[in-house]
This record gives sequence, structure tokens and C-alpha cells, in this order.
Amino acid sequence: MSDAFDTLTDVLLPAPGPGRTPGRIGMSILMILWAGLAVSCFVSAVPGWRLATGAVGTPGTLTVLSCEDLGEGRYDCKGRFTPDGGGAAIAVDASPDSRAGDVTRARLAPEGDRAVPTGTAGVLAALTMPFLGVGVPAFLPYALLHVLGVRRGRRGAVVAGSVLTCVSLAGVLVGLVAASL
Repeated sequence: MSDAFDTLTDVLLPAPGPGRTPGRIGMSILMILWAGLAVSCFVSAVPGWRLATGAVGTPGTLTVLSCEDLGEGRYDCKGRFTPDGGGAAIAVDASPDSRAGDVTRARLAPEGDRAVPTGTAGVLAALTMPFLGVGVPAFLPYALLHVLGVRRGRRGAVVAGSVLTCVSLAGVLVGLVAASL
């Protein structure tokens, strides 16, 4: 197993030659950007998570009125949000994975421009980006070990990266399926 693993890494990772790597400063910048991308997945998910879990926003019912096909698999959905406490219905943006005619429990964002589904499906859909954030940096430790020339621990980093990638993929798929329900 060890010889096969070493052969595989030699084939996939060619030995760097002169001018083929970005150098210490460039590589440091790339690693920081890689970690920043992972963090941004979590940061961008916080508002949707807070809405889906009921931490903020006004509870009510969202009725999707229309979904316009923008091409390339993208949709722009509009809906009507009716607050539980009564009052006038509000025109809002609905989730792009909605269908015209869908009626669901939702929370109105404090800005009043969009409504996010709540309940189990809403929470699972809100977890899609954080699960992506788990997968993005999965192989960062391996990349750091490789860049620093450390051979000890690479196998463990690959195993851990593979496990995190599988967990991330499962979480993203569950979130996407929940969003389409």
C-alpha cells in the first residue's frame, strides 16, 4: 500500500522545477486565500442560517408567485409574504429553487426584501454553504505539508482530507435536496 501511495503521489504531483512554483511569498498568499475562501463560506451563510432557525426575522407564510428562467439553470423567483401577526402582504424575493405556487412557512429578513423557508428543510438548505466550507479546506493541511517539504504526516492529511470531503459532499447534497423540496 505504501509503495502504491508513493507512486500515485509522484504521478499526480510533478517535482517542482525552476520557475514552476510561486515561491515562499506567493505560496503563502495562495494558502491564505485558500483559507479565506473556506471562512467566507461560513460567513456568507450566517444571515440565511439565522433566518432559517428563527433567530431573526418575522414569521409568516411565503407564497411563490412566479419564477423567471434567466438561462443557464438560473431562476429569479418572486413571492408574497404574509406575516403571522397580521398586516399587509409584502412582495419579496423567494429562493431560486422554488416553484411557482409553492406555499411554505418562512421568515422575512429584517431588510424586508426576501423570505427564507424555515423548518427542517429550511435549516438543511441553510447548511449547504457551511458544509461546502468544510470541504474547501479539506486538503489544505496536505498542501501545506507538501509546500513545506514535510513528508511525515502526509498520509494522515490525505485520509483526513478525504473524510472531510466526503462529509462535505454529503452535507451539500442533503442541503440541495432539502432546498428543492
